[in-house]
Amino acid sequence: MRVLVQRCINASVKINEKVNGYCQKGFVLFVGFTNTDTKKEIEYLAKKIANLRIFPDEKGLMNKSLLEVNGSILSISQFTLYADPYNGNRPSYKAALEANKAKEMYDLFNQEIQKYVPVETGIFGENMEVTFTNVGPTTIWLER
Repeated sequence: MRVLVQRCINASVKINEKVNGYCQKGFVLFVGFTNTDTKKEIEYLAKKIANLRIFPDEKGLMNKSLLEVNGSILSISQFTLYADPYNGNRPSYKAALEANKAKEMYDLFNQEIQKYVPVETGIFGENMEVTFTNVGPTTIWLER
């Protein structure tokens, strides 16, 4: 499982010109799965993300979590996180989990993280336009 976490002050996802999900202060998550991912890893990363201290405190230090700033999440499925671009010019996606299983894992991931903070999403498998303002910029790569 790979999750790219980007701290944002606003984010939205459009599908067919219609906003499907958004968040104000929080994280945009790009989430991908591979065939060795487990429910236990999903539970671990959901909790880790909710408690990740990358928001500034009163002194400007990254010392507050999403929970402490009452933030939210925009979660976007992204199988291309498992792209292998090193053999030729067209990336291979063999390491990405098959779509039906990946959708199950993605739904489970969003249910787990919803236990901690509000979550909005795109639509799995759809062509999406994701717009956000990254603050910092702050970008964290998580992998299990």
